[in-house]
Amino acid sequence: MHNSITVAVDAMGGDNAPEEIIKGAVLAVQDEKDIKVILTGDQDIIQKELVKYTYDKERIIVVHAPEVITNNEAPVLAIRRKKNSSIVVALNLVKQKEADAFVSAGSTGAVLAGGQLLVGRIKGVERPPLAPLIPTLNGVSLLVDCGANVDARASHLVQFAKMGSIYMENVLGIPNPKVAIVNIGAEEEKGNQLVKETFPLLKACSDINFIGSIEAREIPYGGADVIVCEAFVGNVILKLYEGLGAALINKIKSGLMSTTKSKLGALLCKPALKETLKDFDASKYGGAPLLGLNGLVVKTHGNAKSTEVRNSILQCVTFTKQHINDKIMEHLKNNE
Repeated sequence: MHNSITVAVDAMGGDNAPEEIIKGAVLAVQDEKDIKVILTGDQDIIQKELVKYTYDKERIIVVHAPEVITNNEAPVLAIRRKKNSSIVVALNLVKQKEADAFVSAGSTGAVLAGGQLLVGRIKGVERPPLAPLIPTLNGVSLLVDCGANVDARASHLVQFAKMGSIYMENVLGIPNPKVAIVNIGAEEEKGNQLVKETFPLLKACSDINFIGSIEAREIPYGGADVIVCEAFVGNVILKLYEGLGAALINKIKSGLMSTTKSKLGALLCKPALKETLKDFDASKYGGAPLLGLNGLVVKTHGNAKSTEVRNSILQCVTFTKQHINDKIMEHLKNNE
C-alpha cells in the first residue's frame, strides 16, 4: 500500500471499549484507503469483536496487550508499571516508528504522561498542549490548551500559539490564522498575572497573527482561529461548551414535543434543524492532538462512540501527510 498511514489504537480505553473503538477502526479503514490500524489490547476480546465485521484483514492487525490502565490509577506510575497495557504498547509502537500515530479514549492522564515519557517531546518544545477543535458559527477554532498544562508559564503559551497556528494553517488550510488569548476583557491591561505577562510576548511575535484578547462569550462566534490559554481555563471552556450544547439540544427537543402544534412544526423543521446541529457536533472533528511530540498522539473523549473514533483516526492522515511535526521542528529551529 503506497504512502499508507499506520495508526495504533488503544482498543481497551474508554467508556465504550472495546465495541465502539473496534467499530470505529473498521469504519476508518473502510472510509480511507491510506490507513492501516493496529489495535492494542486483549487479543481474544478484540478478535471476538472483529468477526462481526467485513473489512480488509491486511489493514487491521492486533497486537496483544493484556493489561489495562484505568482512570483511577496514578498516570506516571501506571505507565511505568504496566508495560503490557494497551496504552503503553501502542505508544511504544509510535516511539519505535512502527506506527505514525496513536489514538485513545482511555485515561487522559496516562495518555499525556505516556506521550511525554515514551514518545518524547520535539527538541525545543517546553510543554506539549492538548488542542481540540471546537465548533463555532464560522466553522471551528483550535483551543490550546484544554487539559495538559494547568500551571503553564508565559513562554509555554507563546509556544501554544505558534504550534496552534501551524496546525490550523496546514491541517485546516486557514491562511494566517487569527490568534487570541482568553481574557476577562478586551483591554490589554486586564487579566491575571499569566495573561498580563503573556500578552506583550504574543504581541511581539512577528510569525503569528495575534489579534489580542478574546472573552469567553466571543468564542462560539468564531472570534479567533487559535484560542490560547492554560489548561485549567481551557478545560472549563471545553466542558461548559459541551454541557451547554447538550442542555440546549435537550431543551429544544423538549419544547418541540410540548404541544400538538409544536410537534407538527417539529416534523417540518426536523431535517433543517438536524442538518444545522451537525455543525455543532464536536465528535465530527475527532480528538485532541497533543502537539509538540515526536509522534502524533490523539486523545478522544472517554465516552466516544464509533463515529468519533473513526474521525480521530482519519484526522491522523491529514496531520501526518502535512508533516506538522516537521514544520513545528523547523519553526522552533528558525526561532532559536
